Amino acid sequence: MILAIDIGNTNIKIALFEEKKLKQVWRISTDTKRTGDEYFSTVSILFQAASISANAIEKVVLSTVVPALIGPFVIVAQKLTGKKPLIVNPDLYDRLPVKLPETAIHEIGTDLLCDALAAWTKYKAPCIVTDFGTALSFIAVDKNGNIAGVAITPGIRTAFNALFNNTAQIPAIPLDIPDTSLGKNTVVAVQSGIVLGYKGLVETLINRMKEDLQKETGTEPSSVKVIATGGLNSMLQPITDIYDCTDKDLTLEGMRIFGEIVD
Repeated sequence: MILAIDIGNTNIKIALFEEKKLKQVWRISTDTKRTGDEYFSTVSILFQAASISANAIEKVVLSTVVPALIGPFVIVAQKLTGKKPLIVNPDLYDRLPVKLPETAIHEIGTDLLCDALAAWTKYKAPCIVTDFGTALSFIAVDKNGNIAGVAITPGIRTAFNALFNNTAQIPAIPLDIPDTSLGKNTVVAVQSGIVLGYKGLVETLINRMKEDLQKETGTEPSSVKVIATGGLNSMLQPITDIYDCTDKDLTLEGMRIFGEIVD
C-alpha cells in the first residue's frame, strides 16, 4: 500500500492506496502548533479504528503547502511505518511526464503539481484543473503535457470569512445558491455576491485560460478538458456547465502517481 499525506492550509488528507485503488481517506485539521508525536497519536488512532496495519505500507508520499509541518510528518511517517517519506519537491520534477516553466519550478505549489500530473496521466488530454480549497487555484496543461500556467484567487470560504470577520453587520450565513441575484436581505445579498460572483469568476477565467492556451501553445480550446477538484468544488456544480467532470481525489491520485514514478 501507498500512504499519501497531503498537507493543506486548512485540512490534512491522509489516504491509503492499494494496487492503485483509493482504499481510505481521512481528514484532520491543519495545526502548525501540533508536534509530530501529537499527529502520530491521531493518525495511529485512525489506523486502529479502521483495523488497518501500518506494516502493510510500502511507501509514504508527502506533499505540503505548509513547510512548518514537513518535520512533524516525517516523524509521523517514520514512527508509523519505519520508512522515510518521499517528499514532493522541485528536485524531482524532471522525472515527471508533465514539465514546468523554469520560472515556476520553485513557485508552484506541490498540490497543484500533483493535480496537473494526475490530470495529464489520467485523461491524456490538455486540461484546466480548478482546485477549490483555501485558495481557488487554476492550473493549465497544454497539448504537449507542459504546465502552461496558474491562476490563484481567494477560495470561496476564504472570501466569505474575510467578509464576515471584517464587517460589523454581516452575519454568519450558509453559502447556499440563491434563487435570485437581487438580494432583498443581507443573507441573499451575500449569497448572490459570493456564490453567483464566484460562478462568474470561474467561468470567465477558464474561458480566458482556454484562449491563452491557444494563443501561447497552439492548444485548441475544444480539446481542453476542464476538471473540478477540492473540498468546495460541489458548491458551484448545480449552476455551471463549465466543467467536463469532477474528480475530488485528483491531488491524492497525483501523489500516488508521483510515488510510483519517482522510486
